[in-house]
Amino acid sequence: MVILPQGTKKMTTEEKVQLITRNLEEVLTEDELRKLIESDTPLRHYIGFEISGKLHLGYLFTLLKVKDLQDAGAETIMWLADLHSAINDKLGGDLDTIKKVARGYFTDAIKSLFESIGGDPDKLIFKLCSETYAEHPDFWFTLLEMAKTTTLARTKRSVTIMGREASDDSMATDKLFYPIMQAADIFLLQTNIAHAGIDQRKVHVIAIDGAMDVKTNPLKNSKGEQIKPIAIHHPILLGLDAPSVLSIEVDELAMKNKMSKSKPGSGISIHDDPDQIRQSINGAYAPEGQVEGNPLLNWTRFLVFYADGELLIKRDEKFGGDVTYTSYEELEKDYESKKLHPMDLKGAVAEWLITKLEPVRKYFEDPAKKASLEEIENLTNK
Repeated sequence: MVILPQGTKKMTTEEKVQLITRNLEEVLTEDELRKLIESDTPLRHYIGFEISGKLHLGYLFTLLKVKDLQDAGAETIMWLADLHSAINDKLGGDLDTIKKVARGYFTDAIKSLFESIGGDPDKLIFKLCSETYAEHPDFWFTLLEMAKTTTLARTKRSVTIMGREASDDSMATDKLFYPIMQAADIFLLQTNIAHAGIDQRKVHVIAIDGAMDVKTNPLKNSKGEQIKPIAIHHPILLGLDAPSVLSIEVDELAMKNKMSKSKPGSGISIHDDPDQIRQSINGAYAPEGQVEGNPLLNWTRFLVFYADGELLIKRDEKFGGDVTYTSYEELEKDYESKKLHPMDLKGAVAEWLITKLEPVRKYFEDPAKKASLEEIENLTNK
């Protein structure tokens, strides 16, 4: 059952737990989350973002979960990970460019997208990594404490969170700092709920395992007791192209098949016009009757039904006439039995996306905002 925001009514522990954990791949752990809520410790949540190109629909899915946290009463930090982005060679690894994009285009795009799904962008707390590290030099002690809790082998295995191969011995040493920095960020920011896609789980497990050994910036509950962070992991939206693999570990599977700006035809930008959206969706991999590895169904489940809970399919009477699905399970059943044709579903999903993204397109029609969009387009088209 979907739990909706309760307005002025105080939510129960179970209502908060259900809202925070819905549509997730994994919670580490639900029991610990329940204990945290019951302790009356203020919920402090963070999610980090690398700064690279234009936002795609993966961010829409991520922000739907951020809205759940906001509705459950959590304070949310949007971590603009500029140093991490430079380490991972985003935007040419130029820190000044990354910082400018983070404070300009990226923040504006996140706010407009969050508002389009009913969230309150004014309640989001944006923090720039490089500035925050400079303000808190004791972070480096936290970093060292976290580094002492794990092994070099485990750190190398964790570089997959950056889209890197753990077996790449030619990788520059700075890449090894990334996972430990990301784990230590949780304690610097004093966030008791760490949020990311399932592809980031390795680093969160490092943070959880080492939490009780952190003496600089330890996490504590309202009773002053040292605690471990809760980690919540949402699924990854599949790219619109055919999946390359279907049978490896879930976090590795996510990295292999996720939507990517570097894979033409795999995704949709939040700035795409209606014709571009229709063209991309019409070209999506969606074999008739096939559920497994079907990106069209993946998007229908994690975008349409997450945000609105229903979908109208418009079709000619000779094909069954219009039908409104009020549950994803019902839609999937009809798709698998071939009662719902891929092209009918594609048309409905495309029109849903066009409507949902219209406020973002209008927001960036403002000359100042349009300039920041053009700047990121010029940077990423080189």
